[in-house]
Amino acid sequence: MAGEAPELSAQERAGRPFPVSWDQFHRDCRALTWRLNEVGPFHAVIAITRGGLVPAAIVARELGLRVIDTVCIASYDHDKQGELQVLKGISDQAMKLGGGTGKGLLIVDDLVDTGKTGKLVREMLPDAHFATVYAKPKGRPLVDTFITEVSQDTWIFFPWDTALSYHPPLRDGAA
Repeated sequence: MAGEAPELSAQERAGRPFPVSWDQFHRDCRALTWRLNEVGPFHAVIAITRGGLVPAAIVARELGLRVIDTVCIASYDHDKQGELQVLKGISDQAMKLGGGTGKGLLIVDDLVDTGKTGKLVREMLPDAHFATVYAKPKGRPLVDTFITEVSQDTWIFFPWDTALSYHPPLRDGAA
């Protein structure tokens, strides 16, 4: 309709940028693994794609886990959150390892934001341990283990979403 403001993207609504480098993300994943080492052992890691792929690989390596599965859920189209779509469910083999309820399985994602994706995966594996590197307040209650809590209005720029380039200082003329 004429005169209506366009819908803001999640990134535009967030407002607070939080860039994370590869080094920092790796350190945070290792810190997560230290915490998870006290909780396990686990039979397998279930990565929530796509964001959970990198932390799941790091956690699996550090914990010596060889069975890694994925649950593929689409919720964002670049920076707009939409309806959840399960593109690929958890394999029958992984479900068997978790006794059908997820007991002994580790779900890993990069971030829990609103909790919509986490809730859906929790319904699939109610007894699994759910770990994320970062957590926002709305999704935080769904997560068993995480490293850093950020405000709901923070937009995390993950290293795989950014490229090295010059960024001018916040204040004009400060360069």
